[in-house]
Amino acid sequence: MAVDRLLVNLDLNLLVTLDVLLRERNVTRAAEQLGCSQPTVSNALARLRRYFDDELLHRAGNRYELTPLAVQLAARTPPAVAGVRRVFDVREEFDPATVEREFTIITSDYATAVLGPIVARLVAERAPGVRLRIQQATPDAVDHAPESLRTVDGVILPHGFLTNVPRTELYEDRWVCIVDRDNPAVGARLSLARLEEMPWVVLFDRPTAFAPAAQQLRMIGVEPRVEIVVDGFLQMPFLVAGSDRVALVQERLAWRIADAAGVRVLECPFDAVPLAEAFWWHPMYRSDVAHAWLRELLVEAAGQLAAT
Repeated sequence: MAVDRLLVNLDLNLLVTLDVLLRERNVTRAAEQLGCSQPTVSNALARLRRYFDDELLHRAGNRYELTPLAVQLAARTPPAVAGVRRVFDVREEFDPATVEREFTIITSDYATAVLGPIVARLVAERAPGVRLRIQQATPDAVDHAPESLRTVDGVILPHGFLTNVPRTELYEDRWVCIVDRDNPAVGARLSLARLEEMPWVVLFDRPTAFAPAAQQLRMIGVEPRVEIVVDGFLQMPFLVAGSDRVALVQERLAWRIADAAGVRVLECPFDAVPLAEAFWWHPMYRSDVAHAWLRELLVEAAGQLAAT
């Protein structure tokens, strides 16, 4: 394989400096973040400008703005820096008590709300030098999973969206319906006919992005009358409260938020297949001992969640 001359001549320090400069948009603040002098960062910026033949940062009044090229670079540099860090973080031995590393996980606000606190507690107890970065799952990240998984440590998603990707099974949850606490039209139970009449709050509502239970409802011939589409489960109870709307959410989330949102939790009037959450990750992490530790910790956290 031919040697990539660009990579041979690349100064990785410039990549880190570029990432911080594009994020801070200020040489002084970038220098503070990098722990070096302002002239050092100014010199690096000059080298970057020559390399890209672009100003990257241009003054607009009393502040700096990104050029169009810099906007493109700003989206590419964080994954590039994370990739470099992962290459040099791979070691034969891993001591969670002393390691300094950041793990990035893409997941829904639901999984963050129910599993996240347990994971955060275990990490704080066992690996004080580890930082968690939680990113909100989006349809684009799921649709482009092969690319997404190269730039993060993994994705927590239910079965049914990803295939041919290594996974670590976590836990199951039931689907329930939520309605306004004082909705006079809904008694102790819901029927399929009533579900079809009521206005709905649903997640994403796209061909490749949806709540699995809502898809199951359509498969048995009930088409929800969608009134509001959201991009997170935590928004649903508050959009159901004070209205005649209905939504399908996970049972653990429903009971956690029911009182605060002012909603009632009811059984689904159809046999909804439980949600099976898993941690999906790229094959390149098979031999990464730190990543293996993360997977084991997630399984332990899921076990604690299931026991509650």
